[in-house]
Amino acid sequence: LHLVALNSPLSGDMRADFQCFQQAQLQGLTSTYRAFLSSHLQDLATVVRKTDRYHLPIVNLKGEALLNNWDSIFNGNGGEFNVQVPIYSFDGRNVMTDPSWPQKIIWHGSTVNGIRLVSNYCEAWHTADIGALGQASPLETGKLLDQKVFSCSNKFIVLCIENSFVSDPQG
Repeated sequence: LHLVALNSPLSGDMRADFQCFQQAQLQGLTSTYRAFLSSHLQDLATVVRKTDRYHLPIVNLKGEALLNNWDSIFNGNGGEFNVQVPIYSFDGRNVMTDPSWPQKIIWHGSTVNGIRLVSNYCEAWHTADIGALGQASPLETGKLLDQKVFSCSNKFIVLCIENSFVSDPQG
């Protein structure tokens, strides 16, 4: 399953699922992509289809492995990933080195186990108010689910996850 960043950082007021879908389509990716966020409708841990949570590796846009599988993100260790492997945006830029993302922090709005934090998810990702709070993770920690709280006015990296595996008919 591919983990890919949106092409620009976003504040807490976002239509992230739609942007994940749209940017994937623009790149010719045929799978469905969902935001790597807990929302008012769904906990992050359940965004990927149950049948795909255990046996598929989580890879970057170029197919390099970041994590063993989706379920390993939520085992309580904060979603430790291979920091030697770049995370790319849909347009192919490395979010860890590209200046378009000055803060190397991802929004997630979740506990370490991928459950939504209603008090810390920017009012279901509908506000960039400076007084509202969102749960996020500095990528330098090597964790996708580090537990840091930031104002929703910050513009951070938003990740998208391929939420169900579709084999490539040309492959």
